[in-house]
Amino acid sequence: MKDYSIYTEQMTVGYDGKPLIKDIEIRLKKGEILTLIGPNGAGKSTILKSIIRQLRLVAGTVYLDGEMMHKMSGKEVARKLAVVMTERIRPEMMTCEDIVATGRYPYTGALGILSSEDHKKVWEAMETVHALEFKDRDFTAISDGQRQRVLLARAICQEPEIIVLDEPTSFLDIRHKLELLAILKRMVKERQTAVFMSLHELDLAQKVSDCVICVKGDHIQKYGAPEEIFSSGYIHELYEIESGSYNAAFGCVEMEKPSGEPKVFVIGGNGKGIPVYRKLQRKGIPFAAGVLHKNDLDYQVAKVLAAEIIAEEPFEPIREEQVKKAAEILKQCEKVICCQETFGTMNQGNRELLVLAESLGKIAEKP
Repeated sequence: MKDYSIYTEQMTVGYDGKPLIKDIEIRLKKGEILTLIGPNGAGKSTILKSIIRQLRLVAGTVYLDGEMMHKMSGKEVARKLAVVMTERIRPEMMTCEDIVATGRYPYTGALGILSSEDHKKVWEAMETVHALEFKDRDFTAISDGQRQRVLLARAICQEPEIIVLDEPTSFLDIRHKLELLAILKRMVKERQTAVFMSLHELDLAQKVSDCVICVKGDHIQKYGAPEEIFSSGYIHELYEIESGSYNAAFGCVEMEKPSGEPKVFVIGGNGKGIPVYRKLQRKGIPFAAGVLHKNDLDYQVAKVLAAEIIAEEPFEPIREEQVKKAAEILKQCEKVICCQETFGTMNQGNRELLVLAESLGKIAEKP
């Protein structure tokens, strides 16, 4: 148990004594990021609020650094654990620097007077999240994204062993999402901080997490490394995806393919076909793609967006039978878009398709 920053035994969470999720077993080690994922309303925030004592446990025990958390004082907890939640706090007459400075209160005396060292840590934390430029502004007058950065700075200057975050990338643009996660990764690596958070962005969860907990129904459905969790089949099951798809190779979602027989044949490969596939999908034009090797970047997107796909095994020359199959589909299409300028040894079959399309007068410009 001492090896874990957060350890739970048969934890059951809910509201007004009514269980929502039962027998939650969490094992978060120092220097790890543990991420909660799952559908809206599954109970991710409820689990986090129960861990940080905003909600009373229905049953079970939470251990913080080996100690029973319910027996620890608020100040003892605050010296080990910092929190960044999604609730919008509305403090009156407080600047952003004032908000960050509250992170030092677990270390001050009864009067809460900050030392010069405390002020230095406040500035360092604000500098880390690029918040010094608005340090003197009223906290209620800044944007949601800026508030998120200020609250992260408050957590950082608290110098916790554990940070709990509820959807920390909400309200942030892509630059600040990546910066926030980079900051967390540095803290994990350099300070051995343990991070427990929820995320909606599956691509980020897949890349940043050491372990992932999947919440659905009244129990934890799956708990494991990202490599075990982020398969297309399981993510479809977890989120009950019916329209569109999740691409495990890229860690992203794809929209639903256009319906109908293919009107356009796309000769792609080496990732060059992907922008064309997505443009055709946006326009609602069904298309065929080929001949694509199954280890090609284009194949990963074409297999979920194309009405027809003709594929070849990795590292093998395109077989004549695949060329013939593609040629029959190509002839039925109204036009052909070629995304390739050169054709390698393994890709000569696609050169034949291009020659056929030119002879039929079907070559069209990229959309």
